[in-house]
Amino acid sequence: MRAEDFEALYAVALDPLIWEQHPSRTRYQRDVFENYFKGAMESRGALMILDQQTGQILGSSRYYDWDQSERHVAIGYTFIARSHWGHNSAGINYNRQLKTLMLDHAFQYANAVLFHVGTGNMRSRMAMQKLGASLIGEAAVAYYGEASNQNVIFRIDRADWPRLRPTG
Repeated sequence: MRAEDFEALYAVALDPLIWEQHPSRTRYQRDVFENYFKGAMESRGALMILDQQTGQILGSSRYYDWDQSERHVAIGYTFIARSHWGHNSAGINYNRQLKTLMLDHAFQYANAVLFHVGTGNMRSRMAMQKLGASLIGEAAVAYYGEASNQNVIFRIDRADWPRLRPTG
């Protein structure tokens, strides 16, 4: 992600329905999204989600909270345009494809990957379960520059990834 991507990414984030189950439900508002974007840039782990065929920006995700001693990292802050939720006509699930690519990369370095999901975000919780992540607990998580919110924590271990990894 680059600073010049702000306007195009914000155009995707303007949809309030993307955020309706997220702990930060007002992230479609410009000032709230500016904080999200600032955190993304400072994280140095933020990625743009692009449609490979059209080049259209679909959203963003990032790696964060690398723990060198425990060799685990978190993946999150993910949002995808509603037009690309679920499966498309070719059977592609963009969220699953994104998480698979990110997990493949993370497991080159990490022994485990964590996901923080707002307790009321049932779409993301179901996506984690479909990916085979284990629910390991709850914690208050403060997103970059925002108040703390209750989250559930999912985990996938490197040893389990070959068995869980979606094919195709």
